[in-house]
Amino acid sequence: MHRTYRHKRHSFVSSGYLSLHCFIFVSLQCSVMMASLWQGALLLSLVAAISVYADMKLDCGTDFMTLVWTESRSRADPSLFRLGNCFPTSFTARQAVFSVGLDDCNFRRLVTGHQLMYTNDLTYISSPDSHVVPFTHQVACTYERPKDWYPLSYDPVFNTYGQADLVFHIGLMNDDFSGPAESTSFPLGSFIPIMASVEEKTHQPLLLLLEECVAAATPELQPESNLYPIITNKGCLVDSQTSRSKFEPRQKSSEIHLSLQAFRFELGKEVFIHCKLVAWDPVGLDNTKKACHYVQGHGWELLDNPSYANLCDCCDSSCKSRRMRSVASGKLGVAQKAVLGPLTITDVNS
Repeated sequence: MHRTYRHKRHSFVSSGYLSLHCFIFVSLQCSVMMASLWQGALLLSLVAAISVYADMKLDCGTDFMTLVWTESRSRADPSLFRLGNCFPTSFTARQAVFSVGLDDCNFRRLVTGHQLMYTNDLTYISSPDSHVVPFTHQVACTYERPKDWYPLSYDPVFNTYGQADLVFHIGLMNDDFSGPAESTSFPLGSFIPIMASVEEKTHQPLLLLLEECVAAATPELQPESNLYPIITNKGCLVDSQTSRSKFEPRQKSSEIHLSLQAFRFELGKEVFIHCKLVAWDPVGLDNTKKACHYVQGHGWELLDNPSYANLCDCCDSSCKSRRMRSVASGKLGVAQKAVLGPLTITDVNS
């Protein structure tokens, strides 16, 4: 194992999984020591056994963190690593890279005397038939506390219970999802980029799903409304069966990006997209909580973990509903209806 440390901006390089914890101990001047010699020997043996599996490099900037995890096991899938609720910024066959701000990914902030510590959990989510077991390890960046830094004031009006402290968003985006759309008019066959998100605040990391979306000519659905189905059957993007519509790879579990190919519906008139958004446990996917799109020549594909693609099998039949578990307590889910629009679909050839 080797470590390097620089004033204010520091880097840490380690071999093996448990060395992440050693970094935390070093940052706290080794205030936590082994309770006994045999415990220390056991820990060292475990580090030695695991160190052949991966190397980690951690770079703590002024307000960001870069983490590079390099795997030596051919069966590990770097795309399945998560830092808090963030997906890898980039990955290859053997490496996962996270370049994230300390205000993102559900970092936890701890104030200890003259220090500010930002911690997060690096997790690996493996498929049921994988030979690589899931694991979770803590990552930390420690800084000197600025003299003029004070915690935010407590707001007694702020609600930290139930659904009230979850804020859902849905909007039209530009082509690369980097900002809001500059126009609400879309030529037939072009893509309508849609982003939905949930602000998690005090909740555990959440997975946002689009359970249902339909297009209508009115901002309120009526029994006689003419509808165009987009997402049905608990997260099946049925429009993708006859178009190039698809879910884009996630950057955060709390966001979902949909590239919807403009369809023939109420051409030249106002169109509203009605959706049901669901915030869910990231590891609680099932056939009623999923995001599936159809890939021509391949079939249904699961957005969040292709290893669970069988969850999409019911998209051609009926995906039966189960009672949702709670985001806070593990027993109830959080859902929100939202309306996007008006937007206009035009036929440039007419």
